[in-house]
Amino acid sequence: MTQQPFSRPGAIDLSALKQQRPAAPAGGAPAGGAPTGGNAGSAYSVTVDEANFQSVLEASMTAPVVLVFHSPTQSPESTEMARDVATVADEYDGRFLAASIDVDAAPQIAQAMQIPQVPLMLVILDGRPATQPIPGAAPIDDIRALFNQLAQQLTAQGIAGRHQPNAFGSAGPAGDGAEGEDGEADLDPRYAPAQEALAAGDIDAAVAEYQKLADANPADHEAAAGLAMAKVLQRTQGVDLNAARAAAAANPDDIDAQTMVADLDMLGGHVEDAFARLVELVRRTAGKDRDRVREHLLGLFGAVGNDDPRVLKGRQALASALF
Repeated sequence: MTQQPFSRPGAIDLSALKQQRPAAPAGGAPAGGAPTGGNAGSAYSVTVDEANFQSVLEASMTAPVVLVFHSPTQSPESTEMARDVATVADEYDGRFLAASIDVDAAPQIAQAMQIPQVPLMLVILDGRPATQPIPGAAPIDDIRALFNQLAQQLTAQGIAGRHQPNAFGSAGPAGDGAEGEDGEADLDPRYAPAQEALAAGDIDAAVAEYQKLADANPADHEAAAGLAMAKVLQRTQGVDLNAARAAAAANPDDIDAQTMVADLDMLGGHVEDAFARLVELVRRTAGKDRDRVREHLLGLFGAVGNDDPRVLKGRQALASALF
């Protein structure tokens, strides 16, 4: 599964939706519930119909919404995938909202968004598609890898909003107590200075703020990941991608050239390529040079997250290269 960087290509056109909204099908999930057939205990998922679709899009002004188009009749595995996406969204404590759309129950939405197949995922941010559509079924480990990559990009771009749990219950998307006085979801104040610095483009300040958090609490994994990714941004400021790749190709044993391309691969979403490049460099080096490459690779592992399956594979490859 590949993932495109966040972008703002344009608002979603809802003009194709009919004004007359059909009633929910008998036995279907109620608006604001979990994906059909599962994950009723999910705190960060919603079943979408025409009645609440606009509200779901508005929720993406706070934090990304991951739309999952599925059909229990056409593709049962697509509905299972919708449940898996809801499960993974819960693991991120509000950084994402999983929005399940049954194309059989809400065909007008699928038609309006020109959905060619199920399953299909689409990430919405600020009311607009933030990625290219992601077609096809995926196992839950791949979904976790995708969400981890999206979370990295959120951190890198200073996007700090979080959805409130169960915000699409009976009270609707703006349930009592779900938002602050300014209408936005409350943010963890610990990360605000670093995230504001990222949003302002002050990478050095962001590194300093994340460093304070990591020093104060070494067990704060989110601060550690934020620090690692901010350092990647810091190292790559002003670097020309084509020139860096040319330098690395011309000097395969130049540690600075190779680690720079690995950092650029991380920012471009090519996480496994970054890991593989440095693992191979570990194989070719020794002594202090090998230690330097290994430490750089461990930093990239931290940026991605130790529970990510790509990191687990990368650690196995690193162990093999070392021993």
